Amino acid sequence: MQRDEIYLIDMYRIFVRERRWFVGGLVFVLACTFTFTHVVKPQWQATAWIQIGQVGQVLTGQDPKVEPLLRVIERLQLVPFENDIMKSIGYSPTTPEAQLFRASLKMEPLPYEGPLVRLTVRGKSPQQARQFAEATVTQLRAVHRQIEAVPLALARARLDQAQADLASAVADRDRLVQAATSKDKDGTKSESNSGSLASVLLAKKDEEIRDLRQARDDLIARLSTTYTYETSMMWPVYVTDNQVFPNITLMWGIGLVLGACLGAFAAIARNAVRRRKQM
Repeated sequence: MQRDEIYLIDMYRIFVRERRWFVGGLVFVLACTFTFTHVVKPQWQATAWIQIGQVGQVLTGQDPKVEPLLRVIERLQLVPFENDIMKSIGYSPTTPEAQLFRASLKMEPLPYEGPLVRLTVRGKSPQQARQFAEATVTQLRAVHRQIEAVPLALARARLDQAQADLASAVADRDRLVQAATSKDKDGTKSESNSGSLASVLLAKKDEEIRDLRQARDDLIARLSTTYTYETSMMWPVYVTDNQVFPNITLMWGIGLVLGACLGAFAAIARNAVRRRKQM
């Protein structure tokens, strides 16, 4: 009766008998791994955390951010925008560097942190990866400056108008006080109705000045760096100390596994052919 089961001892005997095929398959894959790790150009990865700019003084109900978070991510994925980034640092859109930039550019929204956009990009050297990340932020900042120019100009015009109105109101109050003081020095006593009218005018003017000062201070606070700022990086660009591709340790690990599998398959296939010839 012929056995159909295959035991570990049988596999061991096959590998010992066909050890040349097993070692040959393993060496072949390891040689391919060695060639790949030494021929392919290494890559480093840079990470930047982008804070989207905002204008603190906008219409009620509008988002103070220059662009919504998802729209910023869509803009970063536009091929014309990426080509403009490459041109700004002297690379043609068809160069291998530009292709690597477009292929490796990744964005991750962080809506609960500002919101922020975490950007990762790869380069053929640590300096190039850093250059790609900084150029991306610079190009995005330039676009956002154009977008925020109009609302920022309107907010500053409102501040100038508020300061002018406040100065005019203070001057009017000073004239009322001076007029009342000059009458008292001349010894002319106003009638009770005139005195009451002057008191009412001064009270209204003081209230108007308080409102104007409050509005001016609010505008100044909204236009301060706490609420109004440009698109920028929250922290300096981080570049990995070691290359991220190819990962030497990972590549050799995969090569050992694939080599062992190929060697085992070659040994078993050779043993099957040998047995068929013997039958």
